[in-house]
Amino acid sequence: MAEHCTNDRQQTFNKPKVELHVHLDGAIRLETILDVAKQRGISLPVDTVQALKALCTVSRPATLTEFLGKFDEYMHVIAGDRKAIKRIAHEFVETKAKEGVAYVEVRYSPHLLANSGVEPIPWKQTEGDITPDEVVRLVNEGLSKGEKDFKIKARSILCCMRHMPSWSMDVVELCKKYRNDGVVAIDLAGDESLNCEAYPGHQRAYEEAVKCGIHRTVHAGEVGPPSVVKEAVDVLKAERIGHGYHTVEDQTLYRRLLDDNMHFEVCPISSKLTGACDPDFTKHPLVRFKKDKAKYSLNTDDPLIFDSTLDKDYETVKKYMGFTEDDFKTMNINAAHASFLPEKEKKDLLNLLYEAYNMVESTGL
Repeated sequence: MAEHCTNDRQQTFNKPKVELHVHLDGAIRLETILDVAKQRGISLPVDTVQALKALCTVSRPATLTEFLGKFDEYMHVIAGDRKAIKRIAHEFVETKAKEGVAYVEVRYSPHLLANSGVEPIPWKQTEGDITPDEVVRLVNEGLSKGEKDFKIKARSILCCMRHMPSWSMDVVELCKKYRNDGVVAIDLAGDESLNCEAYPGHQRAYEEAVKCGIHRTVHAGEVGPPSVVKEAVDVLKAERIGHGYHTVEDQTLYRRLLDDNMHFEVCPISSKLTGACDPDFTKHPLVRFKKDKAKYSLNTDDPLIFDSTLDKDYETVKKYMGFTEDDFKTMNINAAHASFLPEKEKKDLLNLLYEAYNMVESTGL
């Protein structure tokens, strides 16, 4: 399943990895943005990779609002262009193959890459003919070609956006339509202060997902309080939590989720640069997760905006949180168990990891 490409330097964990929380629109190559802008005749305020990097990246702890503002700098270049949408999906798989990833679940909002059949049309685009449905088809094609070309497995998760509950039923319908063509789950992303009780469109979409057997993850407890995590689990029936750092502030909820083997999609570098966690990595909630034997994975979130790679996250937790090779093995096996693959494919992925790690399958992991 995985071919391990040689990088310029030795990877911190040079074995097959599983990544469950990374945004397609936050993982685009700077060179691709410049190239597509040139092809489409779109004027950008800069014309070099270095200058664009300075414009699009966050290099010091900021706020989630400042981070989200970075998408305004480049999303209009890619959105609404068939070739560009397919290209970024294909290049994404190539990047992950080079990082030694055996299986990845990449997420995105189909509506934020469309220019038709969406209200309002995002990024101040003029109306075109690319609907959210067409976006999913294009991304699926790009990921599928990437799988064949780079010999890894890639699946996608479709995001609802907290500030746009009117899109959410569309999202779950797309999950249903493409569930046998690469789409494995639904997600809810965006401003955590917008709860679902005030925006029932999300709740209805997740109820439909439960009814139809669509897997569910939710961004919660990143910058928001534990109550957002509680709502994600109790109301939206989330099977995994995106981030979840602030769960530890509610001991009753945290202990309950530990008992339930809830999987936390942890993104260390992201959590520092969005201001979600203490910038001192030795005080990161992941230290607590590790101590309490919680289930979690390591992920990049938005590597374009954080000017990061998966290896930098691994390096960070090894350096500041004492992670060992055995910790990384256990963590990736837990990530494979928490993946939204069908059981047969999940078993194949686990067997690949056990073989690569020289481990015998153990029920204790």
